[in-house]
Amino acid sequence: MRILIALTYYRPHYSGLTIYAERLARALAQRGHQVTILTSQYDHNLPQLERLDGVQVRRLPVGLRISKGVIMPSMPMWAWRLIRQADAVNLHVPQLDAALLSFIGRLLHKPVVLTYHCDLRLPRGFVHTLANLASNLANHITASFSHKIVTNTQDYAKHSLFLRRYLHKVIAIPPPITVAEVEEAEIEAFRQRCHLRPGDRVIGMAARFAAEKGVETLVAAMPHLLTRFPTVKVLFVGQYQNVLGEEAYAAKLTPLIQQLGDHWQFLGVLEPKEFAAFLKIAEVTVLPSTNSTESYGMVQVESMLCGTPVVASDLPGVRQPVLSSGMGRIVPVHDAEGLAKAIGEILEQPRCFRVNTERIRYSHDPQTIAEQYEQIFIHLRLQA
Repeated sequence: MRILIALTYYRPHYSGLTIYAERLARALAQRGHQVTILTSQYDHNLPQLERLDGVQVRRLPVGLRISKGVIMPSMPMWAWRLIRQADAVNLHVPQLDAALLSFIGRLLHKPVVLTYHCDLRLPRGFVHTLANLASNLANHITASFSHKIVTNTQDYAKHSLFLRRYLHKVIAIPPPITVAEVEEAEIEAFRQRCHLRPGDRVIGMAARFAAEKGVETLVAAMPHLLTRFPTVKVLFVGQYQNVLGEEAYAAKLTPLIQQLGDHWQFLGVLEPKEFAAFLKIAEVTVLPSTNSTESYGMVQVESMLCGTPVVASDLPGVRQPVLSSGMGRIVPVHDAEGLAKAIGEILEQPRCFRVNTERIRYSHDPQTIAEQYEQIFIHLRLQA
């Protein structure tokens, strides 16, 4: 099949959405499909056309930026051309252009599958408010014209104010997740890089330094943990400086983190092997997210695949990996004491949270996910 996948940002842009789309596109290409990515040339240094891992990437020049969205003047022309050539269309939202693409797809009688990643909540401000309204309108138009809507879990769909209206179209497919293979020597080298000492108890957190990630809950949990585990240390992976719209949040938390001294270490963005080593070193990872901008939390599955238990917020979708595997604990949102207690349970009795991860690995394997998308496309084509 000729499959068109459209999203605002693609590789080398780094986010959960782009990682999902890249893994899906690559897996579909490996299954013999002709896959084209339609996306933005958000950086003018990027080529407008290139081939990556068997996938053709078409980037359109950006004429205007609105908050995190972009306007691409050539989108209508390229959308019509590429959708006409495609056998199936897969749209990833949030994406302003998805409304136009879904309309053209329906007009040309092509199967249109919407992948709904999460609700969008931009920072406060007039421009961001307008962008939120435009995005929500575009999402509703896209959902109306789409034949099927894929989201990570039925749990998230049933609790999403947006998806509730379209439950008859929703299919739950977990995200494609892989973790790099890493040797023991590489793990030890990473341990030394982090200046870990014998006896250090390591908590891992991988996220952007942003309010919706609940960093402040882990910060508030640390004094409780330090009374029981004096050598406990947080390794924080991900962007933590100059995060768009999070300047005030960072300014509020930075003094509190500085008070923790060497019990908190920022590592920045890591390469895949380094990230795998980080997950292996951590005794527990945490995902204390606060709202529906988090619909699953792929990092907790990556952690589980490395044998490391997880403490996650009791949010729709986010709680499912822990509930389905038993490999961790879920805690109420913003509950620092509850987070500290759950982390303490895992640090004290790690064996109670170790499970066979083969089922987790198979259900999130990109080939497994690509096959499920493939079956949706085939079914919709037969119905057309």
